[in-house]
Amino acid sequence: MDLGPREDSDMNDTISITGNVATPPEHKRTPAGVAITTFRLASGQRRYDRATGAWIDSGTNFYTVSAYRSLADHAFQSLSKGDRVVLSGRLRVRDWDNGTKRGTDVEIDAEAIGHDLLWGTSTFTKAARPSSDRNDASGSQASAEEPARGDVGEPGDDEWAAPGVADGSSGDWPVAGAEAREFELAAAETPY
Repeated sequence: MDLGPREDSDMNDTISITGNVATPPEHKRTPAGVAITTFRLASGQRRYDRATGAWIDSGTNFYTVSAYRSLADHAFQSLSKGDRVVLSGRLRVRDWDNGTKRGTDVEIDAEAIGHDLLWGTSTFTKAARPSSDRNDASGSQASAEEPARGDVGEPGDDEWAAPGVADGSSGDWPVAGAEAREFELAAAETPY
């Protein structure tokens, strides 16, 4: 029996959290066709122990994460058990009682999910927009040449290009990396 949200739980709490995908993501669709992806997220807590001079684990919190609609589709295609992720979403805390046991579920309705680039690299692939008779901002119909849903344009599509990058001129805009400097990071056991 679900007792619902706690009286002291604000249903509008937005949190950001890092952790590891602890279970394989599960993907479902509601009878109305809404995509839902769920997985468990393990967020380990670490602290520096000055006495020993080492980082120590001080517990792990587990959350049930739910993503909906296009975020659900993208999360299911992009995430695997063990991936380190950063996510933000709405926190829900629910007490439950099944007659023999009582407990608390901590859930997050995800609003954004991405790989944690502190721990590895990732390649972003922009999802194509659906081409089903939608109108663009000017009111004209979308081009029939637009890629079908799931098709991805070639790198160099200039929708997201920085000013001057596509044509080789930068005008008055600074070009990222033009004055890149080499730097070294201090060696550390953990990036915290």
